[in-house]
Amino acid sequence: MGWVYLILGIIAEVLGSTSMKISEGFTKLIPSIMIFVFYGLSLILVTLSLKSIEVGVAYAIWAGLGVAIITFISIFLFQESFNLMKAISILLIIAGVIGLNLSGEKSKPETQLHHVKMEREA
Repeated sequence: MGWVYLILGIIAEVLGSTSMKISEGFTKLIPSIMIFVFYGLSLILVTLSLKSIEVGVAYAIWAGLGVAIITFISIFLFQESFNLMKAISILLIIAGVIGLNLSGEKSKPETQLHHVKMEREA
């Protein structure tokens, strides 16, 4: 379920970033409100994903994919510039996300938290 929360959190973050552009500097009421709604929802969902995904991996995926997706949206929806450097940078972000997933240790966060609590008691 953690991965579902993370994907939904990424979608909410992208909608929040898109709302920022549409709000035109907080001059449009509904998109301005939606910025806070979507970012709040994104933080809730990403936090829920941390029950089963390591924070470093979840945050890297959330931030990296969010940047890549919003870059594509800015190019295709808002006709912003696109060049070779942007393309290479997006590919490097995607490669980094794949690398994190392939190298991540499959440990249970509950065990890690228990270990931290035990160290504090000592």
